[in-house]
Amino acid sequence: MAKQKAALLTAGGLAPCLSSAVGGLIGRYSDVAPDVELIAYRSGYQGVLLGDSISITPDMREKAHLLHRHGGSPIGNSRVKLTNVADCVKRGLVKDGQNPLRVAAEQLTRDGVTILHTIGGDDTNTTAADLAAYLGANGYNLTVVGLPKTVDNDVVPIRQSLGAWTAAEVGAHFFDNVSNEQSAAPRTLVVHEVMGRHCGWLTAATARAYMERTKNNDYVEGLMMNSQLKNIDGIYLPEIGFDLREESERLRGIMDRHSFVTVFVSEGAGLDAIVAEREAAGEQIKRDAFGHVKIDSINVGNWFSKNLGSMIGAERSMVQKSGYYARSAPANADDLRLIQGMVDLAVESALNRVSGVTGHDEDKGGKLRTIEFERIAGGKHFDTSVRWFGEMMDIVGQPWATP
Repeated sequence: MAKQKAALLTAGGLAPCLSSAVGGLIGRYSDVAPDVELIAYRSGYQGVLLGDSISITPDMREKAHLLHRHGGSPIGNSRVKLTNVADCVKRGLVKDGQNPLRVAAEQLTRDGVTILHTIGGDDTNTTAADLAAYLGANGYNLTVVGLPKTVDNDVVPIRQSLGAWTAAEVGAHFFDNVSNEQSAAPRTLVVHEVMGRHCGWLTAATARAYMERTKNNDYVEGLMMNSQLKNIDGIYLPEIGFDLREESERLRGIMDRHSFVTVFVSEGAGLDAIVAEREAAGEQIKRDAFGHVKIDSINVGNWFSKNLGSMIGAERSMVQKSGYYARSAPANADDLRLIQGMVDLAVESALNRVSGVTGHDEDKGGKLRTIEFERIAGGKHFDTSVRWFGEMMDIVGQPWATP
């Protein structure tokens, strides 16, 4: 049997699992298949197109376990869609007239890669699927096994994406400090904007973790540092409908009684309406290589701060975003266990030449398996019918309904 060579890459945005997943893959190969040569492509698919790779040395293998302590990616990320030829040409990743899929396939062949591990979200892994399909159709012998990374927890049909649990926990810690800003000035509105383009899971899970974190606090009631200061007064997700005018009346009552209001907002809540409003006004909306609206250019939190703040009579409105803080954290204990199971399966599948994305398959009873690439998709919605979400909304006191 010909000697195997495995390549790793991380792509898309950061999540609190990338360093650990890379370290886990290196460690697992060292344990069960030490003869497999390992390399890593710098900056995701960009590194594949440019032939920019790192050889995993014996010293790196020996110290791979240290990566479990770190956030970020030890090999770098980028957002590159191999089927978006114009974008790849524009960025200088391929020459005019070249097919990025072919360029990537030929580079992998020159490098002698027989196994490719992609660690990323739906865009990363659907791009891996495009690459696998091209390779298969053109006679390249390569096994591609992905690991699902996204703080949004929105990959179909995967029950739990790597890094999402950590992002919720760290976002709750972030806001535990930020909530004290309510005491800085009268009639303050604090908007906590949480990542989540199409899926409100992270916003809901962060709110839940924050409530768990603060529920047993001791206070001196009668002073401003009381239980109300730590309350959440509204939660707004892409999956739930709300009437802003009715909500403003409810929240104005809270503002009048307590002089501060706190809301949690998914960065995708109301996004379509805001984009339509701006495009109708003649604004050209920026989009990435995958055609997604660039969330930072829309700034949903600011929209809520401006409109809601005015309607509830806030004298001070502020937006706090936990996204970059949360997604850059090292994996917590729950994610480390999840990563280990997926890494072990990823290596086993790769050595057995089974391509796909590892994860707990919601369509197969939650079984951990290597899921077929053609079944991987993004945009999975948060199931707002789960009991814990309904119980949380009852505590918040916010009427809500699925649009």
